[in-house]
Amino acid sequence: MKGDAAPVGEGAAPEVVALARVVARLRSEIVDLEGVAATTAVVERAKGVLMAQSGVSADAAYELLLKRAVRRGRSVLEECWLTLGQVRRPRQSPGTARISLITAPAPAPAPAPATAPITGPGNEPWTPDFSRRRHLPGHHDGDGELNGLLARIADGLAGAHGGDDIAELLVTVLGSAVDVDAVMIYTVAAAGSLDLTGSAGITDALAEQWRHIPPLSGVAALEAIAARRALWLEDPEQDARRYLLIGDPPERWPARAWVPVPGEGPPQAAIGFLRTRPGPFAAGTRALLRQATRLCAGPLGASAPRAPEGTGAAVGGYAEAVQLILDTMAGPATLLTPLRSETGEVEDYRIDAAAPESVDVAGRRGKELVGRRILETYPTVAGTALWEGYLRTLTTGTRYEGDPFTYEEVVAGVPRQSVYSVRASRLGDHLVVSWICHDSSQREVRRLADMQRLGNLGWAGWNLVTDTVTWSDQVYAIFDRDPVRGPMPLEELPGHVVTEDLHRLGAAVERLLSEGQAVDQPFRITTRRGVRHLRIVAEAQTDADGTPVEVHGFFQDLTTQHDVEVALHESERAVLLQRGMLQAERALAARLQDTLLPIPEQSLELAGLCIDVAYVPADSGINVGGDWYSAIELPDESALFVIGDVAGHGLAAVGTMAQLRFTAKGMAVTGSPLPDVLRRLNTLLMHTGSDPSGSATATMVMARYQPWDRRLTWVRAGHLAPLLIRGDRAEFLEQPRGALLGATFEASYEQAAIDLMPGDNLLFYTDGLVEEPGEDIEAGLDRLAETAVRLLREGRGETLARTLASLSTAHRDDICVLDVHVPDGVADGDVP
Repeated sequence: MKGDAAPVGEGAAPEVVALARVVARLRSEIVDLEGVAATTAVVERAKGVLMAQSGVSADAAYELLLKRAVRRGRSVLEECWLTLGQVRRPRQSPGTARISLITAPAPAPAPAPATAPITGPGNEPWTPDFSRRRHLPGHHDGDGELNGLLARIADGLAGAHGGDDIAELLVTVLGSAVDVDAVMIYTVAAAGSLDLTGSAGITDALAEQWRHIPPLSGVAALEAIAARRALWLEDPEQDARRYLLIGDPPERWPARAWVPVPGEGPPQAAIGFLRTRPGPFAAGTRALLRQATRLCAGPLGASAPRAPEGTGAAVGGYAEAVQLILDTMAGPATLLTPLRSETGEVEDYRIDAAAPESVDVAGRRGKELVGRRILETYPTVAGTALWEGYLRTLTTGTRYEGDPFTYEEVVAGVPRQSVYSVRASRLGDHLVVSWICHDSSQREVRRLADMQRLGNLGWAGWNLVTDTVTWSDQVYAIFDRDPVRGPMPLEELPGHVVTEDLHRLGAAVERLLSEGQAVDQPFRITTRRGVRHLRIVAEAQTDADGTPVEVHGFFQDLTTQHDVEVALHESERAVLLQRGMLQAERALAARLQDTLLPIPEQSLELAGLCIDVAYVPADSGINVGGDWYSAIELPDESALFVIGDVAGHGLAAVGTMAQLRFTAKGMAVTGSPLPDVLRRLNTLLMHTGSDPSGSATATMVMARYQPWDRRLTWVRAGHLAPLLIRGDRAEFLEQPRGALLGATFEASYEQAAIDLMPGDNLLFYTDGLVEEPGEDIEAGLDRLAETAVRLLREGRGETLARTLASLSTAHRDDICVLDVHVPDGVADGDVP
């Protein structure tokens, strides 16, 4: 906002400061009107040139200027400068600069039509404001010289080609006038970065170094474009702390300005003016640089802002479109345009559109508010949380929804307080603001309605003297009744109550009406949408004789709650049924396992060997799985050892385990080679798997021990290798080939052999002993080998299998361990 602020004491209230600014603005507008006369001189001179060249009248010359400005997308003042720039001196030589001063005198001024004033951005009467900025450093005084500079720039821009030409032009014209030594022009590129599109007065190396600037913080050109305001960097030491200063060294230009190039939308370019002379830019110099930048908008591809038509001052047809929308709205709402000071700070807002119900403290309504300032219509909002909320929304785009606040206004000399809630949203560069004036009774009614809706209840009243009934809106929804029909009379209510509940509800109402006893009674009614479960809570008011004269209470719809309770009850029944079935299945599976797979409490002796067996079921689920073992003596006095693991738990796994166990024993007893046994078991599972989802799968290790030569031959079907502990060493046997049982018809199985020695321990086990969630199986196998050697070293070999099983911390899977020990006293050929 232009002009000097009225003096205000330090620490003055925000509203006083705001009023002082309004006074200063009005004073400044008077000065600006004086400056229009200086600008009018430029227009009159351009009209005189056209009159002399074309032989037309003053009015026709002005119309011609208007048509050219519209056709070329320029303002009228720019077209005037270009017209004056075409009157040039003859060039002295080819090397003479292409910029010529205006030398032709203008004809006598003719009055400009009053219907087409010179306008600038915002449709306000436009002036460069040189009337109060008379002195430009390094140049003569007077508006004629200033306009001459702008005319020279406009003239040169007509023949400029590209950003470098524009930069060179600006340095040439402004160098001697305001000490501009270099110019850099940046335009917005992809992803918000900047590209150098023109430069003059800097070296090629520096231009190449700063040709592309990513979207970093601390870049003055980026900030100027984003904030849409000029940045004046006049303190190198202070500026270097905040911005990346261009130059090598940066102190080469102690004063620099970055001015955004205006356009119809957000700025897409900025021009940097660099000076080697230190010190601040004078006010007149700042205005000159802004106007020079504005002239460059068209050649740089960002067409200069045109003066909009209509009454929407800053937004033109945009405000008219918003006004059409607001005209249809119920409730107050306005479109606000921020008014900024020269430093870019928001000092006030202008109302550019208003809904019909919008009203200010003076009683002005709707479109009567358009064009007025916020601090004129609501002067005490300055410095409040509402004012700060406007600024945050304008800056960040985050919608502002303020808490209700008390606003004091004076109407006809009488102070009056009102409570408002305000909402503001950003719309482009503007704010759309709506508000609600709260009346205490209206607020309570709204809260009561919200409470009834959220609690699905509604109040009702019965006047027993006048026989009238009153319902709230929610009761109509509960009874599924059209409000047009009015509340239901008491005599009509029994026709909607479910027959089974009539007696209990009637008795409760009888106690209420005869004894005045409050009731809290559930009942059901039938509606078009089915049966609803309701609750009535009511009490009676009596007269002096104790006779009830009024009944007040509420109905509450408990249908949803009842449905939830029924669903929970059904769910509990299903859970209990499932739990019983699981318990029965677990008990049956446990009995089957005890019958099929008895676990000895002590070590066994078999074919001269000591056998220790351990079995631990899983902790969770049906803790009866498919892990199993077998240790029997064959007819030729050799021993058969088998350990296996059927996938899954429960009856299916137990059934598959029994099938494999007995089939394997039967085939081994008849003398079938071990690989043949596995092949037939695989075929058996492929055809007769007990898993309902398909063929069952299982892993297995089968070994035959010959006591006469202590040779052990063994085969495997996808199972982990046995662990041999000999002395202080433990190693896993090299595994023969053998696929998982029940996986494929083409499975093949090979046989391996090893000679056991006195003192050896051979461990067969299932994967539950070594597997841990999230751990590699190799780590579990290494842990098993280390633990087994340690236990044998500690003399705990007689119970090695049971001790290893007990050391497992979490039984997530079944564990089955079979330890085969060769006593030290057994020699070759010994058969017990």
